Amino acid sequence: MIKQLFYILLISHFISVSYGYSTARKIGDVMQLALPITALSSTYYLNDTDGTSSFFKSYLTTVSMTYVIKEISQKRRPDGSDYLSFPSGHTSSAFAGASFVHFRYGFKYSIPLYFLASFTGYSRVESDKHYIEDVLAGAGLAILSSWYFTSPYNKNAVGLGYDSKSNTVQFNLIKYFK
Repeated sequence: MIKQLFYILLISHFISVSYGYSTARKIGDVMQLALPITALSSTYYLNDTDGTSSFFKSYLTTVSMTYVIKEISQKRRPDGSDYLSFPSGHTSSAFAGASFVHFRYGFKYSIPLYFLASFTGYSRVESDKHYIEDVLAGAGLAILSSWYFTSPYNKNAVGLGYDSKSNTVQFNLIKYFK
């Protein structure tokens, strides 16, 4: 999984390098994918199937709503390249990853991700692709979606079961973190 993540980031980097953009824009291009991949990878690492489901609900809602709003608002970009400025898709994608980790696993784990997501937003303004309000709307949309679809991770999993074949009752207590 780590090897695949590395290859995805490497390919994303080379695609963005080939266009000759600023370093900040290249980093923003990579972070829009790296942060959601990091969030999703954390669910697989912890074998958190409920978290995986929550991530997909939140992320797909964020991305789809971002593009629906872009089509409806038709706001012109600062560089004049098109009319899809509002809200920022790069920022909403990056903040979707950061805010999922926040609401699922705790704020302390999301601090570096929020920093990188914020830099992604900065890179979009710096590269003249978005206005500040576009970036704030993208971040807000992602945070709201993650908040709505994501419940905190249960650090102490307790399970009670009955096996009818062996006529036994099972009790499991698993503590994941200290």
